[in-house]
Amino acid sequence: MKKLATFKKEPHPRSCDFIAAWPGIGNLALILARYLREKLGAEEIGEIEPCTFFEPIGVMVKDNVIEAPQFPEGKFYYWHNNNGKRDILFFIGDEQPAYKGYELADFVLDVAKKYKVQRVYTFAAAIAKIHHTEQPKVWAVATRPDIVEYLKGFEVVLKGRLQIAGLNGLLLGVARERGIEGICLLGEVPSYTTRIPNPKAALAVIKVLLKILGIDVDLTDLARIAEESDQQMKKLAAQAMGEYIDRYTRPVWPPSGEEEEDEEDEEDEEDEDNDDEEN
Repeated sequence: MKKLATFKKEPHPRSCDFIAAWPGIGNLALILARYLREKLGAEEIGEIEPCTFFEPIGVMVKDNVIEAPQFPEGKFYYWHNNNGKRDILFFIGDEQPAYKGYELADFVLDVAKKYKVQRVYTFAAAIAKIHHTEQPKVWAVATRPDIVEYLKGFEVVLKGRLQIAGLNGLLLGVARERGIEGICLLGEVPSYTTRIPNPKAALAVIKVLLKILGIDVDLTDLARIAEESDQQMKKLAAQAMGEYIDRYTRPVWPPSGEEEEDEEDEEDEEDEDNDDEEN
């Protein structure tokens, strides 16, 4: 049987919360999880054996020499909470497997149970009809009705019915099967920016998450990144609008000089017509 993961440290927490993240729309989950891991100083304790869950479909060639197959990373991190509340276990994956998502989710939860995880948190984007200058709202779903009721005490939107694609959603479905508490927080992302990283939505979500977890983290750097992204988005929007105007609109008045040329052309045509009549 293949070894599924390698661990270099074995913490022994009393209880943990579990934060899991994979790439998704707006890269919201990865932005949030990586930022929180870095700010808390969570320590790497292990990683999955990627060949168990991923099938490379090609190789890279450098200077005409074929390199070994490259696999995405998936690592576990651990943060000890010194104030006596729950510690945090992280799993951060660089990529989602094409075919073995359920198996990966099941294994990740095996590790979570080993470290006495009480609740699982994942994150995703909520595609919404909002403008990129608006403040995104945070939606929330949970694995049990009583947890949904608990979430009403925070600034979240309860939409009722929606679908969460990929492992950021599937993990919670598997958690429910296994009787593990789970919450997914979704940040609103404008429908026209789904292919662009969205730190602004990640910032909105992490603010809610920190309130739920009851911990403090400096969000200054993420707020700065979100502001820079917002400014870049405004530039792209202005550029796109300018290209649209240039392509799909015509000036009412001709540019200076063109009117005179048109009049000269008309005079030349009249002279030619007169010549033809005389002949």
